[in-house]
Amino acid sequence: MLWPGTVIGAGAGFAIASIPGALLGALLGQAMDRRLQLESWAQLRERLSGRGALRDDELLFVLLGRLAKSDGRVGEPHIQQARQEMRALGLSDAGQRRAIMAFNRGKAGGDRLQAHLEKLARQPNAAEGALRAGWRMVWADGKATRNERLLLVQWGKWLGWTSLRVQGLSAEYEPQRKPLGDGAGSYQEALKLLGVAATTEPEQIKRAYRRLISRHHPDKLAGSGASAAQVREATERTRELHGAYSLIRERRDFR
Repeated sequence: MLWPGTVIGAGAGFAIASIPGALLGALLGQAMDRRLQLESWAQLRERLSGRGALRDDELLFVLLGRLAKSDGRVGEPHIQQARQEMRALGLSDAGQRRAIMAFNRGKAGGDRLQAHLEKLARQPNAAEGALRAGWRMVWADGKATRNERLLLVQWGKWLGWTSLRVQGLSAEYEPQRKPLGDGAGSYQEALKLLGVAATTEPEQIKRAYRRLISRHHPDKLAGSGASAAQVREATERTRELHGAYSLIRERRDFR
């Protein structure tokens, strides 16, 4: 591995004092690499750009933020899914604040993620967990777009996964039923599902949606000994809530 600080130090030292200078420069550069946790030129460029170092516990939420923003707009289902991931991880208040900042950093899209993912590839369980969380984010709004799929396939490649293997995970989170239609009957069904009326204020609708998502999300079953059937049922219920909320939001024209 060509550590950037080591290479730069060796080159500068050689230019100043030939071989002895190169050896001293390499030692100083290696100390800089270790202190700043630089393992690639991409990470060095990231530091020079003014962004802080991306911590291992922030990477997941940077990825989720990038996915949520990949089609130009972050929706309420994406935000709710990010919160569910935080709860599933049992993050402390400080951990949740870092996760929110990382999610927003991911939305900004300024980080080069290849080096971070290649490093994560050394931890197979963590790598698979990141991809699964990615698919949960993708399907949070009931659809998977081309941009979202391309991102996950690319990240999978950096993690050492084949495209087919990455896309194979999608089936575990993809909704199976058709979403609610846009007819009057479906609109009434959507209102009933969220427990609201056609005259309910948008903010109250949002609160009702968030409360129900929090109650029924399949991640709440993690570690509870729930059966696969119960997890599938919770996943389907969550998808129906997303669909109902989207239909009401479009009909009432609020964001």
